[in-house]
Order: sequence, then C-alpha cells, then structure tokens
Amino acid sequence: MSVHEIPPTVDRDALLPGADFVDAYAIGIGSRTLDARSAAIQMIEHGPGWIGVLMRLRNLIVTPFGLRTPAPGRPDRGDSIGIFPVRSETPQRVVAGFDDSHLDFRVVIDVEDQAAGRRVVASTLVRTNNRLGRIYLATIMPFHRMVVRAMLRQLAA
Repeated sequence: MSVHEIPPTVDRDALLPGADFVDAYAIGIGSRTLDARSAAIQMIEHGPGWIGVLMRLRNLIVTPFGLRTPAPGRPDRGDSIGIFPVRSETPQRVVAGFDDSHLDFRVVIDVEDQAAGRRVVASTLVRTNNRLGRIYLATIMPFHRMVVRAMLRQLAA
C-alpha cells in the first residue's frame, strides 16, 4: 500500500481563504466501508506511536514562543478529533483545524469511491499570519510529509 502525493482538489477559497500552502496525499483502502470521521479518528487519534513522541517534542519547543499546545485531557469527541476542532462534517468529508496567532490550519479527510475501490485523501491547508508562522511552517514541513504518509499507511494496513 503506497501513499501518493496528488494535486490538491479542495476548494482553498471555501476552506481557508488566502491559504499559503495546500497539499494532498492519497491511499487506496480497497472496498472497506469507512466514513470520513472514522478515517480521521484512526489517523489522528491512533496514528503510529512515534508521532506522539514527535508532538510532545514539538510542544516543548514551541511553548516559550506562545504557540498553541493541546490542553491536558481529551476533548469531547463530538466537537474534536484529537486536538483538532471539527469545523464541518459529512460522511465523505471531515474538515478540522484551528486558527492561531501565527497560522491558521485545516486538515481535510475525504473518503472517495473510485472505479478501482475506495481511497482516503488527506489535504492540509495553512495560512500564515506573520513571520513566526512562516518560520514555523518551513520548520515543520519535512515532518508534516512523514507524518501524513505514516498516518495514511497505518489507516490502510
């Protein structure tokens, strides 16, 4: 099962007007029945263990800069998936994310039917709000690519 970077098809203006960055990755899941919320929960809340270690390290590094870190405890699942507030949801798509002082972020999980089966597409949109946001985005980009690919691979396994 391989993850492919694909051209983003999300409507950037509808989801995050002025987004500076948009990417998308996809993986086939065969004929499995899976809705977008279930896919997002599996990816975000039950991803590979090393991602949690990476996120804890990130939180230690960014705290002195006043960037958002997750509050202790788990948010109510009805409103959030992992640390990300759900902004909109259908069975085929979940849009989650938040706005912060340095950047605004959306993750979009789509479950699509195709002739060869079904696939899950994870799209990320980011709008930087200042210099700190641009530096942060440039710093995390290599990790972002690894994390999204790993989450999708684990989902399809």
